[in-house]
Amino acid sequence: MNISTLESWIGKKQPNGDKKPVVIAGPCSAETEDQLLTTCKALTDSGIDILRAGIWKPRTRPNSFEGVGEIGLKWFKEVKKEVGLPTATEVANAQHVELALKHEVDILWIGARSTVNPFTVQEIADALRGVDIPVIVKNPINPDLSLWLGGIERIAGAGITKLAALHRGFSSFEKTKYRNIPMWQIAIELKSLLPELPIFCDPSHIGGKRDLILPLAQRAMDLNYDGLMIETHIDPDNAWSDASQQVTPLRLHEILKELQIKRPTTENQEFNTQLDDLRSKIDGIDREILEILAARMSLVEKIGDYKKTNKITVFQVDRWTKVFNTRPEWGEKMNLDKDFTAQLFKLIHDESIKIQASR
Repeated sequence: MNISTLESWIGKKQPNGDKKPVVIAGPCSAETEDQLLTTCKALTDSGIDILRAGIWKPRTRPNSFEGVGEIGLKWFKEVKKEVGLPTATEVANAQHVELALKHEVDILWIGARSTVNPFTVQEIADALRGVDIPVIVKNPINPDLSLWLGGIERIAGAGITKLAALHRGFSSFEKTKYRNIPMWQIAIELKSLLPELPIFCDPSHIGGKRDLILPLAQRAMDLNYDGLMIETHIDPDNAWSDASQQVTPLRLHEILKELQIKRPTTENQEFNTQLDDLRSKIDGIDREILEILAARMSLVEKIGDYKKTNKITVFQVDRWTKVFNTRPEWGEKMNLDKDFTAQLFKLIHDESIKIQASR
């Protein structure tokens, strides 16, 4: 996959040392010409790089505000001339792509509800064929790395090289403090598969509340993300969509000033030596963990054979309940998170069942 560097299409270096992240900001939705212009003009002092605004808003249910449509693109074009910053908006079909390009939008992004549907992504990809424009692909609403990766591959297949991913969290029936659960490990895995791919974080959609934006943005910076997309409105409490997760331009300026940008590497030899020593110790412990797991699975094989000989079922609810209840408690006494220990032993138990069933 041919992917251009973020610097090549943004015009600034990726976060490194004292460099700041690439920041995309603007209202969730373009509501009126004055609201859009006032918000974007107020953002010029915040040090952002790209203006965003929703022109079409995919809504879960009908009869709610779904964006102003093409007229918003005309406003955005005038804002771009006055403010002097590139613009970005979401497209959900081929017609959106055509209209956005016609009105000189500089960057397009594909939303979470679109990424989840390969047919939709392919329609957008076909509409982009032969066009040299940056495209950002949001993660799908459900936690499926293959869908996210597939969406990126489809856009790349259309000849787009100025590509980036946008992590906006994942929907879940589980009730948490977040609007969309971050599941950072999925974004990290995407980055490990495509290390050259720039990745942005959308703390507005992950948190769903403006007071969560700073800690989420900081977490993204700690994980070496390349940029942020933050919803910003001149009067967020009265916004026509997603009011609770938007901040004022002034608050955005404060958030960006409060962010601590850390370096991925250092030339401090003493630090590197100490880090290498600690990592070496972790490597040794990891090997011991694997040796212990191998010994455990050897016992599992013997239990499987013993059950088979005595015509006993592989799975016993009482035994699983005992394991599931006791291991997290043991781990907690060793300062391990109970949820982590529970998930770990679920994986171990699933593998144990698989081994016994194969005997």
